[in-house]
Amino acid sequence: MQFCFSDRYKKTPGSFLDELFRVSRDPAIISFAGGLPDTTLIDLEGIRKATIAVLEDEGRSALQYTTTDGYLPLREYIADRYRSRLGIPATPAEIQIVNGSQQCLDIMGKIFISKGSHIGMEAPGYLGAIDAFSLYEPRIHTVPLIEGGPDPDIFEALVKRERLSFFYGIPNSQNPSGTTYSDDRRRHLAEVLAGSDCAFFEDDAFGELFFDGKAHPPMKRYLPEQTVISGSFSKIIAPGLRIGWIFAPAPVLKRFNHAKQAADLHSNLFSQMILTRYLRDNSLDDHISRITSVYKEKCRLVCEHLDALGLAHTNPEGGMFLMATLPEGISSMHLFEEGVREGIAILPGVPFYPAGGGEETIRINFSSPSVEEIEVGMERLSKTLHAIRGRIPHS
Repeated sequence: MQFCFSDRYKKTPGSFLDELFRVSRDPAIISFAGGLPDTTLIDLEGIRKATIAVLEDEGRSALQYTTTDGYLPLREYIADRYRSRLGIPATPAEIQIVNGSQQCLDIMGKIFISKGSHIGMEAPGYLGAIDAFSLYEPRIHTVPLIEGGPDPDIFEALVKRERLSFFYGIPNSQNPSGTTYSDDRRRHLAEVLAGSDCAFFEDDAFGELFFDGKAHPPMKRYLPEQTVISGSFSKIIAPGLRIGWIFAPAPVLKRFNHAKQAADLHSNLFSQMILTRYLRDNSLDDHISRITSVYKEKCRLVCEHLDALGLAHTNPEGGMFLMATLPEGISSMHLFEEGVREGIAILPGVPFYPAGGGEETIRINFSSPSVEEIEVGMERLSKTLHAIRGRIPHS
């Protein structure tokens, strides 16, 4: 038989993520291609204690259905952290719990994008967002990332030229580039958007992971009524819990809640309660400090190796990723294919550019591999690059 799949799905481009996951599962390959946090930094003992406490104290409630908006004590914790850490007003009523911030991408697409709707995003942009939005058949307009954030002139021209449903961006330690918007750029983007019908969709998955521990003001500070923020505990506690959230104005949250209810009723209550107990009994700031200390060292090590190879690269202030530019004549897709044969996986830049481009760039994840794996992996990358260079004909 032939299944009658939707036209929408038939038109959706294939995802490079399938190939990425296939490669990452091979134990013989040192992978810089994925987006995993360091497994050794997950507080297994703390989560174990929190799980036992929830089962002993509230087990039957934790295993029952709950409301779509999520566990109130967890939403109160998130709202309080916005107030205390970032100095922006937030209430639990403005927060909704989701199945990792990836679910925010899907539901935002569902409620904002009609076929042919115009949306904007960075170039390079997050691959998971490109995949999620593409299912709803928008017209995606990209703005190049330069020093300090999206190119301000191109951004302003885009907002004036097109009626955008939203602009999606990652202001803090962007995935894939590692770029962080400057405060001046955030203000400028907010000034351009103010008074328009374009929302700013602020993906803040990495805002807690700055190496210096300092918080950066979110776009919502400068554009409070038009900004939707998604956040996640995946990068700072454990991705397997699948707990993220959306912080949004009431008109957006009402529609978001309805769409989420239709999709899954509610996020995993058991995970929400375990996480809340963990956060109550442990210092999140101390835990994040341990993570950022390790990531800073790993990032520095990768940058040193890239410098030795003569590859230009971004210099992240935090997060989990950086991008490097390959020598002229070397394709990132070719490097990916050759690297896998040498036991090293990097992510080509091509999938991060929905409008085309990225052939000369690669994304490197420095959070997941160990220091020893970074050393060996960078040696394999060097070997692969030299082998490809040796086959390039010289004029």
